[in-house]
Amino acid sequence: MVTKKYTSLAQIKPLISQGQISCSDLARYYLNQNKKNEHLNAMLEVFEEEVLAQAALVDEKIKAGTAGKLAGMFIAVKDNICYKGHCVSASSKILENFESTYTATALERLINEDVIIIGRSNCDEFAMGASNENSAFGAVKNAANEEKVPGGSSGGSAVAVQADLCLAALGSDTGGSIRQPASFTGTIGLKPTYGRISRSGLLSYASSFDQIGPITSSVEDALLLLEIMAGKDDLDATSSSKEVQKTILNTSKKYKIAYSKEALESEGIESSVKTAYLDLIENLKNDGHQVEEVSFPFLEYMVPCYYVMTTAEASSNLSRYSGMLYGKRSKHSEDTESAFKKSRSEGFGEEVKRRIMTGTFVLSADFYDAYYSKAQRVRRIIQQESNKILEEYDFFLCPTAPTTAFDIGGDKSKDPIQMYLADIFTVQASLAGLPAISVPTSSFDGLAIGMHLMGRSFQENDLLNIANTILTYGD
Repeated sequence: MVTKKYTSLAQIKPLISQGQISCSDLARYYLNQNKKNEHLNAMLEVFEEEVLAQAALVDEKIKAGTAGKLAGMFIAVKDNICYKGHCVSASSKILENFESTYTATALERLINEDVIIIGRSNCDEFAMGASNENSAFGAVKNAANEEKVPGGSSGGSAVAVQADLCLAALGSDTGGSIRQPASFTGTIGLKPTYGRISRSGLLSYASSFDQIGPITSSVEDALLLLEIMAGKDDLDATSSSKEVQKTILNTSKKYKIAYSKEALESEGIESSVKTAYLDLIENLKNDGHQVEEVSFPFLEYMVPCYYVMTTAEASSNLSRYSGMLYGKRSKHSEDTESAFKKSRSEGFGEEVKRRIMTGTFVLSADFYDAYYSKAQRVRRIIQQESNKILEEYDFFLCPTAPTTAFDIGGDKSKDPIQMYLADIFTVQASLAGLPAISVPTSSFDGLAIGMHLMGRSFQENDLLNIANTILTYGD
């Protein structure tokens, strides 16, 4: 496991107030950490001069008593979240060196509370992948074992937190892209309820699924970041005005928890993950929680449904990257048609092209009813049945991923179907638009194992509370 100097802002704040450390000291520490760990390829760009200048300004604010809630927190930002005046490429050649003209709403709200952005983190191209091997700028390495993947698509953000390159990070989650890398890196990954956090400034993959969320080492930091980022945004019509309830973490509170029968019986689940799953169920029972087995007989339909719907949306969303208005234009084009074809062919990686073509296929006139319309109906059933379970139970528990981190460039990485099945337990919450969290519970052979809890719509406070309770089981 990787040792971190600081695990929460609550740990840092007293040191600052007592004059034992300054934001400038922290800036130098994290910049040095990034230099030492460049080989992990977690960060595409570190804003060294800007970080030092911003840290000095925050120090002045602290002295004046005007500092925001996040003074002392350094974060990495996934390379699909816009930050004005900085590159945002979605780890794709087609947007390489593209400079954003505005800042994502969620990020702007953090900046207003004096968060300091250490840099932009690597990710799977356009957030499409479960290993962070699909980046146009190279694979990210898991800090616990550099021959293993960190998970994806927010693998760079997860490793940045894991390897102590920053205190926390922002990722995006479409079908598990925060939660699965959190599981592989031993961090906490929260996917909020759809609409909880504005998507304005997030480069779209699948608009009815995408959510920005935090990756942290502590529940307290995840809660703090959520509270600041959440809320209505006029720039995102799908954002909710529902307030985040102020949460006082209480490990004595008892819950009624359902666990997945199908997850236990899944052929693809590794024995180490299954053991960790059963151990957590037993720990929860011993702690006084009511834990019961529940069948959710739609496991085999969730991944196909998810990929039909998300590839369809991706086909539409990514049509704007043509080399015409912006983005990289092919040097080998001769006319408008060849410019369009060659720019996209050269600019997009193989996985992105695969998903665009799949999405175009399922939206075509001949196959729309057979695939897309059917997937929409299946999605509604999954939403309804998930909410039925959560009418009776507070949470639905399963492993975050069926395996621990696998080999970079291994057999699994070469098989698209196997890669898609890495999302088998996480896509349920995405299809249903519900909040979910991955919590590190144990490890096997030095590799972290995370467990996944899905909660009721807009009840992130309860999710974070049970996550905090689960973390005490490892003490």
